[in-house]
Amino acid sequence: MRAVVLMRNGGPEVLEVREHPSPTPGPGEVRVAVKAAGLNFAEVAARQGLYPDAPPKPCVVGYEVAGVVSALGEGVTDHAEGDRVLALTRFGGHAEEVVLPQGQALRMPDRMSFTEGAAIPVNYLTAHHMLFHIGRVHPDSTVLLHMAAGGVGTAVLQLLSTVEGVSIFGTASAPKHDYLRELGCDHPIDYRTEDYAEVVTRVTEGRGVDIVLDPLGGMDWRKGLRLLAPAGRLVAFGFANMIQGERRSLWRALTQLLRVPRFTPIAAMEHNRGLQGVNMGHLWDESAMLLQQLERLMELYEEGVVRPNVHAEVPFDRAGEAHTMLESGANRGKVVLVP
Repeated sequence: MRAVVLMRNGGPEVLEVREHPSPTPGPGEVRVAVKAAGLNFAEVAARQGLYPDAPPKPCVVGYEVAGVVSALGEGVTDHAEGDRVLALTRFGGHAEEVVLPQGQALRMPDRMSFTEGAAIPVNYLTAHHMLFHIGRVHPDSTVLLHMAAGGVGTAVLQLLSTVEGVSIFGTASAPKHDYLRELGCDHPIDYRTEDYAEVVTRVTEGRGVDIVLDPLGGMDWRKGLRLLAPAGRLVAFGFANMIQGERRSLWRALTQLLRVPRFTPIAAMEHNRGLQGVNMGHLWDESAMLLQQLERLMELYEEGVVRPNVHAEVPFDRAGEAHTMLESGANRGKVVLVP
């Protein structure tokens, strides 16, 4: 089988398509013939050497796939060969075949395409978990969403359409504002020319927002905490500010780390605000919780709420171009790799 291999830390040129032996499923595992695999900021950070969870290089990354079950391990009862599934993978997804526990795969609706299926697990699980399990969004909430036009941002905006009266601020470059408005964002903010803190403060008349969803990190976490209304929650789910350009900058990483706010229980009590972190890669062992959320997302897909927007389908041998799309912020929605 062919796989996209991260050979070493560096720019997109370190990605190589190489032949690997076909994996054999063990007890309780299934092998999936991958038709599409999602690309996330985590894999870009892993290529640059900024993702501590990544396996030692050379390695194959990839957290989510969609494809067809091609082999069963001993004791598998949840799936049969030929099943069309989307699945969570603990790396290895950027390959033509991947083996994973049967509990991490879920049958896809008949009308769902493989590229749609590969766009759902990480982005929509992250969005659903942040909004309904962590943020506890409620009717008439105010939400500030950063990187609103990306894969997670698109998922958040679609899922918020199920909650009445929500007012949404979303940061993105100006050319993406019409896209945000189509998805229900009330106040698109051009982060290149506007101070989002000033906009939020002015529009909310100083009250702030109930929820901040922040994949940026550093100084933006500090600003987000200050923008929280009483009983507000900041949900941190990434550190994109560490990434600038195609290669790792240890100086930039250090300066961003130094800007992370100090947060104590005393400060939380004093200001009536909360800080919660989300890393879906560290929840893979919580299969019952994740599958319950995935099943809910499949229901919302059937209802027309979940509508994955695939910005680009990129062949394995052009994976570097896909990484560049995410690094440059050119995407509106999901970037998917296809064998």
